[in-house]
Amino acid sequence: MRLKAHLATGVCALALALAASATGDFAAKAETALDYHAVAPGKDIAPFSVPAAKEPHLNQQQLVAALRKKVKYVFVIYQENRSFDSYFATFPGVNGIYSRPADETPGFNQPIMNVDGSMGVVHPFRIGPAEFAADTDDIDHSHTLTVAKMNTKSGVPAMDHFSLVEETKYSPKGNPSLMAKQFGELAMAHEDCDTVPLLWRFADRFALFDNVFEQMTGPSTPGNLSIIAAQTGASQWAQHPDQATKGNGEHGMGVPVVNDADPYWGSQLDKSAEKMPVNPGDFKGTPAKEYDTQENLTFPTIQLSLKGKTLPKVTDEDTDKKGDLDDISEDIPFIAKAGHAPVAFGWYEEGYDHESTDKGPIDATGHHASYIAHHNGPQYFGYVANNKSMKKELHGLGDFFADVGNKALPNDGGVFFVKGGYQNTLGLKPADPDPKVQKNFIGDDDHPAYSDARISEIMVASAVNKIAASPYWKDSAIIITWDDSEGDYDHVRPNVRGRGPDGSIITNGPRVPLMVISPFSRTHQVVHAHGSQSSVVKFIDTVFDLPALAKLPAELKARELGKREFGLANMGPDDAITPDVSDLTSAFDPARLTGAAAPLPASYAQTPSAMLTTAIDENVASCKTIGIVPVDKVLNITNEIPADFNPRPKTNPTPVEPAAK
Repeated sequence: MRLKAHLATGVCALALALAASATGDFAAKAETALDYHAVAPGKDIAPFSVPAAKEPHLNQQQLVAALRKKVKYVFVIYQENRSFDSYFATFPGVNGIYSRPADETPGFNQPIMNVDGSMGVVHPFRIGPAEFAADTDDIDHSHTLTVAKMNTKSGVPAMDHFSLVEETKYSPKGNPSLMAKQFGELAMAHEDCDTVPLLWRFADRFALFDNVFEQMTGPSTPGNLSIIAAQTGASQWAQHPDQATKGNGEHGMGVPVVNDADPYWGSQLDKSAEKMPVNPGDFKGTPAKEYDTQENLTFPTIQLSLKGKTLPKVTDEDTDKKGDLDDISEDIPFIAKAGHAPVAFGWYEEGYDHESTDKGPIDATGHHASYIAHHNGPQYFGYVANNKSMKKELHGLGDFFADVGNKALPNDGGVFFVKGGYQNTLGLKPADPDPKVQKNFIGDDDHPAYSDARISEIMVASAVNKIAASPYWKDSAIIITWDDSEGDYDHVRPNVRGRGPDGSIITNGPRVPLMVISPFSRTHQVVHAHGSQSSVVKFIDTVFDLPALAKLPAELKARELGKREFGLANMGPDDAITPDVSDLTSAFDPARLTGAAAPLPASYAQTPSAMLTTAIDENVASCKTIGIVPVDKVLNITNEIPADFNPRPKTNPTPVEPAAK
């Protein structure tokens, strides 16, 4: 790959763009929705921002106080499986793959084996509509292979084995097959605003975080637990060493959770009278046997802390108190004693209940063809599954659009999570006419191998549009983020904070994107603060003045027990005590919070209906239409896609010529 890293050119571009912006009072006239774009590659990775006019100075305490007066509704649109570099590697102003010279960028040059056994080198490369980048196969993002891809040496991740590890999975011995090599190449591919223009539009208009990491190294379930608990069971491991994950944790029960085993609740092991839902496809064979099932999780989540002073009454409804509440018996009165009024909670996930897409398999409790049980964090906890009041807080995706549209959310605010699934309720089809793609890539949660990236970002934009059109917009903060990095290349080295029972790294993993959208958000801002999925919990703690999960009595004891018994720090929630976990408040503009500048209008957040289509038209939805020039285009970097690249090596295998066999 030819790199023209003209840093001076990038800095000049930044200066010119900022000079142009000085002619207008952007902060005071946000409703004009002017876009200023600049590229600033270089050692300092300059922020991509237009600061508010006469921004008032607020210390952190004052900022939080102002935030609490303004934000009543927190919406978390939680997508699946994208590393930061895979979507935003060339976004202006971020710590991206061209921010520094190639030899100073971890993992930029990665080894890969050719089909004849010789060794080659693969670099990051951009794919777009011409390669049907919206529909790619799924690469390995298991705990074991994520750790291997990071290739940690002397405690420092080298981030340089993404291709080789992925390739070796499919050809563990001898020369790799063509499919194996193509999977290795796929790990290094990245997209831009020609593939996901709506996401780039949000990132440009609002605040994009470029240092948010997986809280746990591994697949989806750990992320879906971390975003409501700021951990996946390290404290449960400290309290119950016999429940520790076995071996590398890839299969079976155990804490901390590092795999995608289904929740115990709803599984065939669950003997409850009113079982939680599960996708019928999770059961295979005759008689049907479910794949790995997790045990009951018993550590605290925000679903408990949000109950405030009503928590003792709510948990008294649990039908299995001993099994579900023993580990939090001290936490319940502690939360109640803080005296906070309860705050509403909702988890809206496609397929949890009846959806418009339910036309296929039916299980004993209804239609759940689009449902993915191991993405539903609350379902893993017995104190939710065995409590009617807590269970009522879980809904289907269609219910979210109905509740917001019908103004059915509580008037005093709340916290609401939104997730897609195997299908999409919008009735959309991929742009790629390939029959296999049309059949298999109709999901809307952004997970490769079954979701289409354009359908997925349209679901996100549709949810934001719905909120923006509602009375909730003026009091809202919307977080868009992803649960894991998919095993895709990301060049930024995570801090190694914790290890699991087998000694392997469990935290942190590679970066994932995170954006904050709000009437009070900063605009055109890349935020470099470090965080993880735990930052979402920390933000919710901050906005609603909740006791941090990390500071609950049982969790503090577990943390000390972990230090004493295992010699490990940070064995517990990361929403307090653990260093370098952002609370996301830096995404907010003090001027808008204090009234020195007008809040951003709903129209600024809304995506035009013409853009809500999967059709490939650069005049409707592309880099061109949203007015952003990716860094590689500004620096005139030649994009060298491997000659044998295939975005779907498994779905659409490349025919092999007889002579090459």
